[in-house]
Amino acid sequence: MIIVGELINASRKAIGEAIEKGDAEYIKTVATDEDKAGAHYIDVNAGIFVGKEADYLKWLTETVQSVTEKPCALDSPDPKAIETALAVHKGTPMINSISLEKDRWEKLLPVVAGTDFKVVALCMSDAGMPTTCADRLAIADKLVEGLTAKNIPIANIFVDPLVQPLGTNHNFGVEFINTVAEIKNRYPGIHFMCGLSNISYGLPERKFVNRIFMAQAIYAGLDGAIMNPLDKPMMGTIAAAEALAGRDKNSVRYLRAFRAGLVVS
Repeated sequence: MIIVGELINASRKAIGEAIEKGDAEYIKTVATDEDKAGAHYIDVNAGIFVGKEADYLKWLTETVQSVTEKPCALDSPDPKAIETALAVHKGTPMINSISLEKDRWEKLLPVVAGTDFKVVALCMSDAGMPTTCADRLAIADKLVEGLTAKNIPIANIFVDPLVQPLGTNHNFGVEFINTVAEIKNRYPGIHFMCGLSNISYGLPERKFVNRIFMAQAIYAGLDGAIMNPLDKPMMGTIAAAEALAGRDKNSVRYLRAFRAGLVVS
């Protein structure tokens, strides 16, 4: 599972305050914690700061990479903010995200075209949020075709089929899982990324629902998520689900998770 640590997001009160105060030590602590917990990428988001996002995203990128060798997921629809952060980023970043929304597509495509960047392709268009597997697949096909036409390898594309709250439509979980399975079948070597916790919005015991949904999605082919890597029960669930799905030879990662205290009954 490719894990993008979600905690350095300006919409979280403590992070937003740290950004405004220039509290680099707090940001470094969060980044270090996410790194040690198993994140492969550290998401950086300064989206709430209109007019200052580019400068703050650059600062976050520099601050995070001063304490970890992990690459960042540069989280913004604004190409100016992305390009400003790219100027200081070390290694190969993840760009989160491009979509079929006309303005976003036209502005971000030139930034990622012909690069080795990992690109999150969000199943969203100007028609709005898709609700069915068929709707998602229609968007995903256009995204993948458009990105590969601009020399983005399949292996660098992370499709986000868009998780929506189960509490608003009882089919949203099934539609997401079916989409993952179909995209994996259509495009061998492609990856996935999603904000999986959206599934439980408005429901009680959200973390419980999230863990069950994660296990189901992994079996369908999900191999990436934007999540809190400090959530030990979730990390244990991922380890068990990957072993059960045949993605962990000899259960090596599951045993490692058990020894790390992530597997609890």
